[in-house]
Amino acid sequence: MFGSHLSIAGGLHNAIVDAQKLGMNCVQVFTKNQRQWKCKPLTDEQINDWHKHLRDSKLKETVSHDSYLINLASPDKDNLAKSLDLFREELTRCETLGIPWLVTHPGAHMKEGEAVGLKRVAKSLDQLHKDLPGLNTVTCLEITAGQGTTLGYTFEHLRDIIDQVKQPERLAVCLDTAHMLAAGYDLTSAKGARAVLDELDEVVGLDLVRVVHVNDSKTERGSRVDRHEHIGHGHVCIDAFKVLLKNAHLKKVPKILETAKEDAPDGRPWDAINLETLRSLAGVRKTTAKAKSKS
Repeated sequence: MFGSHLSIAGGLHNAIVDAQKLGMNCVQVFTKNQRQWKCKPLTDEQINDWHKHLRDSKLKETVSHDSYLINLASPDKDNLAKSLDLFREELTRCETLGIPWLVTHPGAHMKEGEAVGLKRVAKSLDQLHKDLPGLNTVTCLEITAGQGTTLGYTFEHLRDIIDQVKQPERLAVCLDTAHMLAAGYDLTSAKGARAVLDELDEVVGLDLVRVVHVNDSKTERGSRVDRHEHIGHGHVCIDAFKVLLKNAHLKKVPKILETAKEDAPDGRPWDAINLETLRSLAGVRKTTAKAKSKS
């Protein structure tokens, strides 16, 4: 199941339209402008357009990513309050739109220490779960590259948060291949990738992985720098991608590209080329996209 993070410019439903044009069977979106704290409520028209296009599409899964402004580990009371308010909005929007998975970065401890930060994340999630009982949308904690004081760059961090919350069933995990490599996990060979999956299964459990971001990395293993690259053009080994894509536990998990939205030298969208590469590595039917006309 392959897709991409696509723009909602001009309407949320446009991401569904574009995903269909590119032959995807899943899609990831922001449900609002991710650079702004405030947002207008979803209108009935926006909600109805989204559901109508989704019903008429062949998409099997939808995923949302929350705003990068959110920091559920913030030691600053005002910032934490704003983060909680915005995350509450993110969850509510996903529930309204029927999006089952909301991906989030765990946050940054801002020099307070990792143990303190992880505890604050769990406490924040407990508050959100208390405020919003009965939601179907599950929060997927994404592994990070570990830049600065960012939390979530180890499997143990994700496990710790899940173990601390009172309703762990409302949490899952999102892998990101570029982040994992930058954090130090060995995706430089097939052997390394198999060992990483074994470690993941032991610490977190492969059954908790509900979303995978398939990105190559501009930076080398252990760089702790998050820079995405097109598949096969970075430091993640192609054979490592193949191991992840063929893993039985991850077969039905939505695999989302978060690479640059641009055209390749041959005129095709890079998303189409990356998807073709991923499908080939996974051993499934390739799709093609026509070059844009130069008129």
